[in-house]
Amino acid sequence: MSKELSYTIEEVSQLLKVSKLTLYDLVKKGELPVFRIGRQMRIDARDLDAYITNQKTNQIPKASPPIVQRNERKDSKTLVISGQDIVLDILGKHIEKRSAYKTLRSFTGSLNSLISMYNGECDIVSLHLFDGDTGDYNLPYIKKILVGHPYILINLLSRKAGFYVKNGNPLNLSTWTDLNREDVKLINREKGSGARILLDEQLRINEIPFRNIKGYEQEETNHLSVASSILTGIADVGVGIEKAAKMVGVDFVPLITERYDLVILKTAGTMQLITAIKEILSSPQFQSEVKSLGDYDTSQTGKIIYET
Repeated sequence: MSKELSYTIEEVSQLLKVSKLTLYDLVKKGELPVFRIGRQMRIDARDLDAYITNQKTNQIPKASPPIVQRNERKDSKTLVISGQDIVLDILGKHIEKRSAYKTLRSFTGSLNSLISMYNGECDIVSLHLFDGDTGDYNLPYIKKILVGHPYILINLLSRKAGFYVKNGNPLNLSTWTDLNREDVKLINREKGSGARILLDEQLRINEIPFRNIKGYEQEETNHLSVASSILTGIADVGVGIEKAAKMVGVDFVPLITERYDLVILKTAGTMQLITAIKEILSSPQFQSEVKSLGDYDTSQTGKIIYET
């Protein structure tokens, strides 16, 4: 592996056939060194080789250590923030200014991130999970997954979600039922992402079999890639947020306002973090930075949506 100078987390994930969250956990525990180039975290090829060699030479079975929630480790000064929105970079910067924590980003979809939090692999998870039965966001999923865990749900922002379409919207796409047309090809998001759940819930509500949707099985892993697929003509429509449409340069058809929240487990080790995040989200400076990006509503930012 040493032919390459360094790897991204995603490249190492593919090489070792493990999830990115597993690698983030190794980084948090200090077992795998990393360095940063701007926003991107990279792993030196020599450090990766050393880690693999160490695992090969330490195969004598050891007694299993007691299971401890990641957030209870007093020696851990690194937080994993899971989610894709660029506002999470701003949040991480403010956390580092106000505390001794260093922040790492996991660009994982909402539902998969929530499951990782249940498994102790994430510290702050951002969510935009639509529930078709209640019309609510996030809480119905949290109550089912974080069973037995105390937590707090705080609003980060609200934003528009809808269709990415070709400029001028030549197919005149305006409702979820338009996806059922034979002349429309979709580009989908990966399973476990908020955009995928929004689409699947709307198909269920509108009684549209996913097998009817041309392109349903074709997936991308982020908003920008979906929007770019529309721009390049790979597909006619995709589901995502307004900000990405403007960044890529495609038209956007708003269909729903989604509540984008943060969930944090309440433990003895996270109470100071929760206090800091409340102060950050309520601060004029943070809200001003978010507003300057455009396309975000901060009217509920910092509001406690639910707390056990």
